[in-house]
Amino acid sequence: MRFVDAAPTGVNNMAACMVVSAFAALVVAAAAETKKSEDARCKCICPQYKNVPGQFYTKKLQQKYCDCLHVIKPMPVPEHDVEAYCLLCECKYEERSTLTIKVTVIIYLSVVGALLLYMGFLMVIDPLIRKQGVVTQAPITEPVPGFGYDRMGVGRAHTVLERVEGAQERWKRQVQEQRRTVFDRHHLLS
Repeated sequence: MRFVDAAPTGVNNMAACMVVSAFAALVVAAAAETKKSEDARCKCICPQYKNVPGQFYTKKLQQKYCDCLHVIKPMPVPEHDVEAYCLLCECKYEERSTLTIKVTVIIYLSVVGALLLYMGFLMVIDPLIRKQGVVTQAPITEPVPGFGYDRMGVGRAHTVLERVEGAQERWKRQVQEQRRTVFDRHHLLS
């Protein structure tokens, strides 16, 4: 019977639980401040009218007061043209939650930070892995038509770095083979 050490799994589960609980605490704390963090405004867009250029106006108002007469002060037109000017203006009440924006930005920055930490970790670990032992590769045989290159005696790569290096080597060999065949065909046509 084979026993497996449960510590790494337990550590990973504990770290995941800590991240989830921290995120939940952030959302709950932020939800308490939802009314404080909402941004509401009335925005009126007015086109050009006679000699008055087109403009847009914003003002923090309640939704029921979101109209041209309450937002645009002072009026850029004479008093007898106010009604005609206001009919051309389009006023909209806009509401957004800055809490949602903050949470989205925090999540985005957390993901980018985690990826940067992981990249730094790989940059530190990669030289240490390479120092432990040079990976010897088996000789490459000539390509067999339809089967590509064959590695004799090489099992499956054990680390991600070995897989990436193997893929790079295969790609380099394919490029070399393509160059060789292109130049051979060029000489045949000349």
